[in-house]
Amino acid sequence: MFSHMIAVISAIGPDPQKIVQSVGLFGLLVIVFAESGILIGFFLPGDSLLFAAGLVTAGITVNGSEWSLAGGNVAVVAVLVALAAIAGDQVGYVFGQKVGPTLFSRPKSRFFKPEYIEKSEAFFAKHGSKSIVLARFIPVVRTFTPIVAGASKMDYRTFVKFNIIGGILWGAGIVLLGYWLGSAFPWVGENIEFAIILIVVLSLMPIAIEFIRHKRKSEGKHAA
Repeated sequence: MFSHMIAVISAIGPDPQKIVQSVGLFGLLVIVFAESGILIGFFLPGDSLLFAAGLVTAGITVNGSEWSLAGGNVAVVAVLVALAAIAGDQVGYVFGQKVGPTLFSRPKSRFFKPEYIEKSEAFFAKHGSKSIVLARFIPVVRTFTPIVAGASKMDYRTFVKFNIIGGILWGAGIVLLGYWLGSAFPWVGENIEFAIILIVVLSLMPIAIEFIRHKRKSEGKHAA
């Protein structure tokens, strides 16, 4: 099933709405689950797919193609996507607990590069528990952060709490944003490339806010 979807994505290319239309709701959930915590899912286009899912759920014309996901029921799509994202991170945490040390010493390969883990470790070390939420909005990092959390023996209850928050903000949030923009501004469907750029910018805002907050806090300590 998953290998089939990889073939579909490869054949279609980076067109998120066509991918969503090709794999359907179930396929979308599998992709979200994989990108959220399964090692082989780090290359999947999560943010743009969620936004496109929101657009097509709104039932608007997307690049000339009329199609509605889940019969236009955005609540169903948002809830299921959030659950898939949360479940993916839970699996990633357990995976990190079991094979983290072995994984971190794994040599470079075609799909795995040690720098992926290094970036995620650095991100996790800098932001602590909040990294589980913030990492959701960073491609690649969101796949490896729950694995790092599991390998570092992060308190499980703390992980679950932040995982649920992150899964809802990222999964349901981006779907709802796409749905709202699609419903309020139908022309967004014909200019999805610009909309996706907007999503990227919005996705980076939590990181920018945290960076500014951390910098101000650091400067305050030095001033004292």
